Amino acid sequence: MENISEFWLLIKYAFLGVFQGVTEPIPVSSSGHLVILRELFGIEIKGLSFEILVNFGSLIAVLIVYREDIIRLIQNSLRYIFKQKADAKSDFRFVLFLVAATIPTGIIGLLLEDYISSKLSGVAVVGVTLLITGVALWIIRNLQGVKEDDEITIKDAVIIGLAQSVALVPGISRSGATIVAAMLVGLKKKTALRFSFLLYIPVSLGVTMLSIGDIVNDPNFNVLMIPYILAFIASIIATFYALKWFINIMEKGKLKYFSFYCFIVGILVILFL
Repeated sequence: MENISEFWLLIKYAFLGVFQGVTEPIPVSSSGHLVILRELFGIEIKGLSFEILVNFGSLIAVLIVYREDIIRLIQNSLRYIFKQKADAKSDFRFVLFLVAATIPTGIIGLLLEDYISSKLSGVAVVGVTLLITGVALWIIRNLQGVKEDDEITIKDAVIIGLAQSVALVPGISRSGATIVAAMLVGLKKKTALRFSFLLYIPVSLGVTMLSIGDIVNDPNFNVLMIPYILAFIASIIATFYALKWFINIMEKGKLKYFSFYCFIVGILVILFL
């Protein structure tokens, strides 16, 4: 009987890892869906270690998918800083704009984290914010954009960063909010995608680094180390394939299907949960 219980525990955490991984890169809000999942199935996860680990798993997958862009941006930024190579200036500016877009999220997160956690994390709020996400995706569903990487401005970066800050509220998709903002300021789909997911890296990395103490001091981590590690691996694999799939969806201009999904789930949550 104990073996069966342990088996189902592993299945549950593996499922949660896959669930986090699939919903993180696509514009449907992973945090909102975790709230819904916990409400539906009565799943209670104590402490922050689990959420930190599965988000770190998603970060690793994003690093893998965009590894060539990351290496190029780092190399060219260093070339521009130390050698003043003109052909590296565009990538250096791109990195600066990523930093500028990260700042609003960091400031607003520090100021409003407690309020959002206590007041805006209920399932009813998630239902409403999913509808908001659906409307935003519907608005940009046919936009094409004209700006390439080297045409992004500091104003564009700050607007996208502020949009990412809104996604601190469960139900507002981070990828959705940043891509919507990027498309509205005129970025091409490919550029909007790249900026959105490269912007995810410093935020996620910062949260992970600041939360190491929570993991070390979390009594649940030692007890549930194997399920947590399983969920972590599952989130890496699921995020990798979900992100590759979403990039393909963006290229084909089929964002409207995510909008429909958010509308349906949001309405069901409001009516029945």
